[in-house]
Amino acid sequence: MDERRRFPRMRVLKSGKINVAEKAPAILCTVRNVSVTGACLQIDNHYGVPNDFAVTIDGVQRPCHVMWRSEVRIGVTFKQAA
Repeated sequence: MDERRRFPRMRVLKSGKINVAEKAPAILCTVRNVSVTGACLQIDNHYGVPNDFAVTIDGVQRPCHVMWRSEVRIGVTFKQAA
């Protein structure tokens, strides 16, 4: 598989939270890899996860956009702060 990312991702195994809405409960996930531009999140079920949400990794919340989905993983790119 060819690497098409500008910034290589570092393999990690961290817990994270997908924050869909302010009052909605967070969806727990496992961060499988991360870079300055995005991450791969592993979840039990991506039902109810929209294309745009915030993810919290290491206590830092970042807005992101889904680039791809598989049965148990979601690839996201981090949005730039406005």
